[in-house]
Amino acid sequence: MFFFPPLPLFDSLLNDYTTLAFIALLLLLSILSLCFIFHLRFKSRTLYHLQDFNSLWSVRFILVAFITLWALNELLRIPLSCKRFLNPLFPSLNESNQASLCKIHVVLSLGFLEPAFLVTLLFLVNISIKQKAKRESWAFPFVLISCFPILTFQVVFVFLVPLEEKLPSIFTRSFVVFKDVFGNESVLCGYPLLSTIAFGSFCIAYCLCFLFSCWKAVSLAINKSLRVRIYVLASSVLTSLAVQILSLGLSSFWSPEELAYGAVALVVFISTFLCAAMGEGMLVIRPIADALAAGGECCRWIPASRSRPAEDDQNPAECQLV
Repeated sequence: MFFFPPLPLFDSLLNDYTTLAFIALLLLLSILSLCFIFHLRFKSRTLYHLQDFNSLWSVRFILVAFITLWALNELLRIPLSCKRFLNPLFPSLNESNQASLCKIHVVLSLGFLEPAFLVTLLFLVNISIKQKAKRESWAFPFVLISCFPILTFQVVFVFLVPLEEKLPSIFTRSFVVFKDVFGNESVLCGYPLLSTIAFGSFCIAYCLCFLFSCWKAVSLAINKSLRVRIYVLASSVLTSLAVQILSLGLSSFWSPEELAYGAVALVVFISTFLCAAMGEGMLVIRPIADALAAGGECCRWIPASRSRPAEDDQNPAECQLV
């Protein structure tokens, strides 16, 4: 449908290095988030007033874990990381194995890891509305159950051979074999259109649930700063997902070796990166930092807290986002 010259070697390396830099940045942010989580957990053992706020540490840990795994999974689709890390570790890795890695990347990225951290993020927002967090132990089973349908669809769409034979390649193409100017062949990963459609359907349902949860949280927020924080979180997540779905759809019209595909794939990655970074920053780092700074005198979004509006406005740090 669109025609672009083959992807130059320089642009390919620039794209790979940019993606690796963002992955490293997200991993550093995840390490920082884990430091905050465990610091609060250890401190809550001696400070009683922090114990209620620390009850959500496992949910925050799950969020950071899924984001970290998603970032590491992105290494599978980057040709530079495969050549520098996978090939030396597995010298017998051939084109067929690399093609299987591309399929695994699509299934894990669009079928499990990203949906999992999105559902965990929604779980955190929902549980923060409750007066007491009594169901945080259900976070991991809730995430697995929520992601099972989309994971099943992705496995069927990516690995089912009859679909590849009956449908045009644009619907099932998860990789191409590309020969560079030096005659070296490499496997480049892509996003099948069927996988994009399945993920887009999941995101539409997710955005409706997330928007409703944020609207409910705003209605229970007791000060302006908390409302602003919820607005920023909601707009960031919803905008990032919209840009990602649009970019995934556009990527299907180019082959992975073309220049336009590299640019669109980078937009897909950065939009997801921003969503993940915002989740860690707004739901992990910022609430814990505020709780520690305020001596743990934090609360959730509960209507009962409206009885002290003047006091809360004087000390807005008392009421935190989860």
